[in-house]
Amino acid sequence: MLGNYLIYSFIKIGFLEIGIGDILDILLVGLLFFQLYKILRGTLAFNIFLGIVLLYWVWLAVRLFDMKMLATILGQFVESGFILLVILFQPEIRRFLFYVGRGSGIGKDGFWAKILNRENRTATQKQLLRDQVVKAVTNMAKTQTGALIVFAGVSERNLLADTGVLINGEISGKLIESVFDKGSPLHDGAMVISDFKIWAAGCVLPVSENPDLPKRIGMRHRAAAGITEQVDVHVIIVSEETGRVSHAQKGKIDMGISPQQLVDIIDQCLWDSVAHKVSL
Repeated sequence: MLGNYLIYSFIKIGFLEIGIGDILDILLVGLLFFQLYKILRGTLAFNIFLGIVLLYWVWLAVRLFDMKMLATILGQFVESGFILLVILFQPEIRRFLFYVGRGSGIGKDGFWAKILNRENRTATQKQLLRDQVVKAVTNMAKTQTGALIVFAGVSERNLLADTGVLINGEISGKLIESVFDKGSPLHDGAMVISDFKIWAAGCVLPVSENPDLPKRIGMRHRAAAGITEQVDVHVIIVSEETGRVSHAQKGKIDMGISPQQLVDIIDQCLWDSVAHKVSL
C-alpha cells in the first residue's frame, strides 16, 4: 500500500500533475541517454544518432503543419526506426549489452573471480613481468619496429582473441619482440596482454573513423583509437616510421609518451588487467 501510494502520489505544478513515478521515469530516461552519449561520443555513430534525432523532429514538425506527402515519406523511415537502429548501431548495441552484462558482476571477472582468487603472483613477480614489457617496447622503439599492444581485462580479451591467434603464454620480452619482428606472420596485428599473460597475437582491431584524429597518424594509431572507442582497454603503440611510443585510451591518443610514463602506464595496466576495467 505504501509503495503504491508513493508511486501514484502527485505533485501539482500549475495545471500539471507530476507523480513520483513520472519523476523516476524521467531520471531513468535521462540516465539511459547519458550512457548512450558516453558510448557514442567521439565516433561516427554519434553523428548518425544526431541525424536520426533531427529526422524525427522534422517529421513531428511536418505532421504539425499537416504536410501530408512529406509526412508520409518521413513516416516510412520513422516507422521502421527500430530496425534501422539495430542495423546502423549493431556494434554499439553489442557493446552496450556487454557493459550491462559485465556490470552485473556475474561474469568471470566479477563475483566468481573474487571467489576463486585465481591471481596468486607476488608483487616482485609482477614487477619482473612489467620490466619485460617495458624492455620489449623500449627495444622496439629504438629499432623502429612497429607494435600494437592491447591491455585488456578478462572479459574484453575474449572479444579480441577471436580475430587472432591464441597464445596464452607467459610474458616474455623476447617473445613480444619476436611477434612484432617484420619477418613474423603476426607482426601486422595487435597483441593482447591480459591477466599477466600474452593472451593472443595477430588480432585485427577496428579502425577509428573519428575525423578529429590527426591526419598524420597511421593505421596502427587509428586501430588503437578504434578499439578504445569500443572497448574499455588501453593500447601501447610503437611507430614504425619514427619509433615514438604512444598511449591510447577512450578514443584519444597521447603521442610520444616519456620513458617514465611508459613504465607507469604498463605497470598500472598489468596490475589491473586481472579485473574487468583498467583505470588510470
